[in-house]
Order: sequence, then structure tokens, then C-alpha cells
Amino acid sequence: MLRIALTLTLAMAGLSPAFVQAEEVQSRTEYNISLAGIPIAKASFLTLLAARGYTISGSFRSYGIVNLVTDISAETSVSGVVRNENLQATSYRLVYRKGKKTETYNVRFNDGDVVSSEITPKPKARPKSWVPVTEAHLKAVLDPLSSLIIAEGEDVCPRTLPVFDGESRLDLVLSAKGVREYSQGEVKADAVVCGVRYIPRAGFRKGRKDIEYLSNVKGMEIWFAKAGTLPLYAPVRARIPTQYGPVDVTAVRFGS
Repeated sequence: MLRIALTLTLAMAGLSPAFVQAEEVQSRTEYNISLAGIPIAKASFLTLLAARGYTISGSFRSYGIVNLVTDISAETSVSGVVRNENLQATSYRLVYRKGKKTETYNVRFNDGDVVSSEITPKPKARPKSWVPVTEAHLKAVLDPLSSLIIAEGEDVCPRTLPVFDGESRLDLVLSAKGVREYSQGEVKADAVVCGVRYIPRAGFRKGRKDIEYLSNVKGMEIWFAKAGTLPLYAPVRARIPTQYGPVDVTAVRFGS
């Protein structure tokens, strides 16, 4: 469940294609993460954007009560090119650590399609109930870091986001829920609130309880706000119901 929540959390950073310019632009965003109201982790992201390319790097680290059971941390990055005023990922990487176990996910893209994907160490034999990722699942997909960055002038929601995280292929279906005021840390903004449906497509074990829970749960939300003077909307809050209580991801520093 925490691995799935982390995938959604990692989607909360980046810059818009509309802000491409010759000079390099830097943006840093920081999030606090809680489970059932108890602080459990922090995440931070740094985006560098220039005329011909971009990189987004992020880190996630658990603390507090979670570390009484096990340490969880992650480092992630995406890099890509600027083509026809759009950001196109060329590579995505996630290093996920839980206790003494480390898993590394590397994905390479070309024009929005996945051309290679590798997990280290190589996963054990999948069970018969595993839903395999096919070539068709890997066409026209988004990486988790860039998937929730929406240029100003477009409808924030409704929309459907096809995401591949290196193992699982999923859709996030966004629906409009109005506008609310957001205020946390240094961030104060009017936020567009989108309801979210989580639809697993492939790369998971059928019948897995946490997947079924997220597929049927109501109340998942992502709040988008204008990123300062930049012409984009990005998430300032995500609320993810889990079997152990809601995970809340809240921005305390946002934008450049």
C-alpha cells in the first residue's frame, strides 16, 4: 500500500512546457506526508528546465512512528527533451528502499512510448494471477513525475492520466469537484479540486487486497494550484484513502 501511495506522491513535482526559455529555470517543492493525521514522511523535488532539456529529481524519506517498524526512502529522477514546446521524458528512475531491501526501476521513453524497462534485482517468478504488462500498455504513457503538471489554459479536470511507474500500468481518472482555498506552510492559493479514481491496468497481482481497495475507494482527491508566476498548475495536496487511514500529502513550499 505504501509503495502505491509513494507512486502517487512522486507525481507531485515539475514545470510546464509553456515555461520553456533559453535561461535555466529552477524550482523547488517540499511536501509533508501524514497517515491518519500522524506525520510519517517528507518529500522534496528540484526541477531544472532549459530550452532544450529538463530534469526533475526528488527524494522521499519516512520518519517518526514508521521508522519504529522499518525505514522507507526513495530517490527518483526524470530527464527529457523539449520538443515542439512539450516536455518529453526520455528516462525515468526510482530507487526504493524498505529496510534492507532495495529495488531499482529504470524506464526509457521515446515519443511517449516505453522502449525499455528494467527492475533490479530481477523479480521472482510472477504468480498465475499476475496481470502482465503488454506492449500495448506501454504506448502513449506518462512517467509519475511529469503526469500531473498541467499548462495554464487547459482544463485541470476532467482528464485521464495513463501512468507507468516501472512495474505497474495504471490510469488516474480526474473529475472536477470545485475550487477551495489552500493554506499550508508558505503556500496560500485557490486550488482546483479533482476527485480521483485509481484504475489498475497491468503489472499487479489480481485479487491483491490493497489494489482492490484503491480501485473501489471513494474520497481520493488531488488539489491543483497555480505555481506562483509560472503558467502551470501542479498539485498542492493529495488525499489517498488506505486501509490504515488516509494518506495526506501537503505542499509547504511550492514553485520557484
